[in-house]
Amino acid sequence: MPDAPTAKGRATRARIVEGAAEVLREQGVAFTTLDDIRGRTGTSKSQLFHYFPDGKDELLLAVAQFEADRVLADQQPHLGSLDSWESWYRWRDAVVERYERQGDQCPLGSLFLQVGRSRPGSRAIVTELMRQWQEQLARGMRALQAGGLVSPAFDVDRAAAALLAGIQGGVAIMMATGDTTHLEAALDNAIENLRASATGRTGK
Repeated sequence: MPDAPTAKGRATRARIVEGAAEVLREQGVAFTTLDDIRGRTGTSKSQLFHYFPDGKDELLLAVAQFEADRVLADQQPHLGSLDSWESWYRWRDAVVERYERQGDQCPLGSLFLQVGRSRPGSRAIVTELMRQWQEQLARGMRALQAGGLVSPAFDVDRAAAALLAGIQGGVAIMMATGDTTHLEAALDNAIENLRASATGRTGK
């Protein structure tokens, strides 16, 4: 973070990003101006451009990173402790609740539409989010294996990738229809397959 080397600078930058995220969620990316963000965060124009010299696009990328981090944070502490069936069901409920609260608007998706998904910064944020999310799911599956709850032969990495894809598909359908049925089905089916692996009944 070259533009905020001090603790005070980092705190100011974080305050601007968090305030911008609030405005963007309320008003939408297309209808939010830098003046709106300045008003919410109590920053001057010179201060805003000190931390984001490339202007709105740079700030939007910072907010996108904030929103990406929030996707994982909203699943904690459950995502970080998937070592029992109870913890998996608690995580499952937390995921459904999170996206029900979000509704039919995806702040992260809207930000990338505005900035451009093809930009290296945008791709890096999405790639890292998906990598971390899949890694934590795989870690939880390995914890079940270590506890003897899942077959040692179970392909953890492939299952974690499929589960993440199922979540993303379920969220996309939910945002289009307002119905969480597909998201819940993806989560439930993944957990059922995990549980069935101990008896060799997966792949149904």
